[in-house]
Amino acid sequence: MVQATPFLLVLFLALGAHSLPAKKCSLTGRWVNDLGSNMTITAVNENGEFSGSYHTAVTATSNEIKVSPLQGSHKRGPNQRGQPTFGFTVNWSFSDSITVFTGQCFVDDDGKEILRTMWLLRSRVENIKSDWKATRVGPNVFTRL
Repeated sequence: MVQATPFLLVLFLALGAHSLPAKKCSLTGRWVNDLGSNMTITAVNENGEFSGSYHTAVTATSNEIKVSPLQGSHKRGPNQRGQPTFGFTVNWSFSDSITVFTGQCFVDDDGKEILRTMWLLRSRVENIKSDWKATRVGPNVFTRL
């Protein structure tokens, strides 16, 4: 029985690990995306609302890139299970456009937090005939800085 004790201990720990709570993903903090853009999200309030700043690394304008404000909200509740869905809007300080992001905060198998997002950018155009070229869409993956 003495030799079985280490085996039983390892077995107990392995089986018990499944009942440990999963690491929760937190939106608060500094993030970088796959294009090199930086985002900072300040504290999320009790209603799930947050604000912050976004410094893009890419633009279609020749204007000087400036840090721009963001406003957002994340879904709270028992069904989120520590990996919340969220959305935020960036009101670009240096152009006549605005971008909305929607996504989910994940914790991967290594405990690393990742934000998977899709964005929709709307640029101002001169008239309705140019509307076809005013909206762009794409994905971004953010990792914590």
